[in-house]
Amino acid sequence: MLKVQKVPINEIYVPVKRRKTLDPAKVEALAEDILENGQKVPIQVRQGKGRFVLVEGLHRLEACMSLGDDKIQSYLVQAQKF
Repeated sequence: MLKVQKVPINEIYVPVKRRKTLDPAKVEALAEDILENGQKVPIQVRQGKGRFVLVEGLHRLEACMSLGDDKIQSYLVQAQKF
């Protein structure tokens, strides 16, 4: 079972392909939900060269950033590069 860990947001790289799928309305709705209920589902990151690389959870990451969080709940996974 994967262990949830807090990862510094400023150490997470978001691949360009992922950024193109960003929906600002979804980010705003998620930010409101996280503010009221907390982050329910951790994002998924993999270890990169000196940083983490986002695998899943762009909207959750952006929502936490918009709330001013400096760390985010994450699963560290083994994933292939895009």
